[in-house]
Amino acid sequence: MPTYRIGEQTIDAGDPGLDAALAAIHGKKQRPLCLCQAAGVEMYVARVNGHHVIKRMPNTGADHAPACDSYEPPAELSGLGQVMGSAIQEDIQDGVTTLKFDFSLSKAPGRAAPAPSGAEADSVKTDGSKLTLRGTLHYLWEQAGFHRWSPSMAGKRSWYVVRKFLMQAAEDKAAKGMPMGDLLYIPESFSQERKDEITQRRIARLSKIAAGERSARRLMLLVGEIKEIAPSRYGHKLVVKHLPDFHFMMNDDLHNRLHKRFANELALWDAVDNAHLVVIGTFGIGPTGVASLDALALMVVTENWLPFEHVYEHLLIDNLTRSNRRFMKGLRYNLPSSKPLASVVLSDTQPAPVAMYIVPPEAGEDYDAALGELVADSKLGSWVWRAGADEMPAIPPAA
Repeated sequence: MPTYRIGEQTIDAGDPGLDAALAAIHGKKQRPLCLCQAAGVEMYVARVNGHHVIKRMPNTGADHAPACDSYEPPAELSGLGQVMGSAIQEDIQDGVTTLKFDFSLSKAPGRAAPAPSGAEADSVKTDGSKLTLRGTLHYLWEQAGFHRWSPSMAGKRSWYVVRKFLMQAAEDKAAKGMPMGDLLYIPESFSQERKDEITQRRIARLSKIAAGERSARRLMLLVGEIKEIAPSRYGHKLVVKHLPDFHFMMNDDLHNRLHKRFANELALWDAVDNAHLVVIGTFGIGPTGVASLDALALMVVTENWLPFEHVYEHLLIDNLTRSNRRFMKGLRYNLPSSKPLASVVLSDTQPAPVAMYIVPPEAGEDYDAALGELVADSKLGSWVWRAGADEMPAIPPAA
């Protein structure tokens, strides 16, 4: 459990007096110190939903001890480095993080559906100033802590837990001039006994974006686990788990482009036992109450809800989880697959964390050159597996 110094007081994160101590310095120049390092690492105080919370100062994740909850690998090792400070802007004065999207949350009548967000072409064009749908999902996933793994987390992740922490991650975020929580729809865990009340809450939430046929439709962001993508009478429907009687419709054009762009994700979902397929998408509600998808992106995660991009990453993550290791999964955000990133960062090694890189079989000389620069510029140790050419190297031992 983290320990902090607030003025002359040393206090644990679980101390019931922490909120009062933080309230006393909220809005002042005094900053709490995280004592994961001997000299302390500066934090700041934000007020979220009536409570005071300690948050990490921007760009200081790597300053914390690897075992600390506030530790994060250097942002440049993942796609976060490209978008932090531009598409993602943290304000330590009010504690609100503003997100800039490259997708719309409204739709004019008659406008055709855009290509699925997160496409390689979109990612190459993106300069980091705005988040794609995939980048938005990666950011929420990371803020919720589902890129982290430690042995104590085994058996403790379910959709109820995933939804709870994703909603918490959205609490101090804003986009399009609105609180992020107001833009999100994440289905509740389904219960037959509570079916009617769950349905009423869903109707009340989604009715806010319902529109007539002639007016521009407001869109919301769906995040859910896919059960199936199936034919419907006049197109196709996306069936989300925990929503047995409410489906998201898509026309043939969007369905075809989905299968073309996310063929790899769909193949992994089909091939890897116990994998989950997570969707993020924009959708609207028509005058009849039917939900229609406008754009979407997919992400495959392990049975422990850790994202992975190919079977080689899955093999590595499976090896690490079975070996009871502590690590963080690097997320791509807007980066195209032609750009390297640290697949995993081991946080239980000494004297420093180890960044683990996987070179996919199709990688060329440009990929190798970029990876060489990434490794050379990093202060972390490195581990490289040339998948498809060599066997997986020995995993660096835990301290």
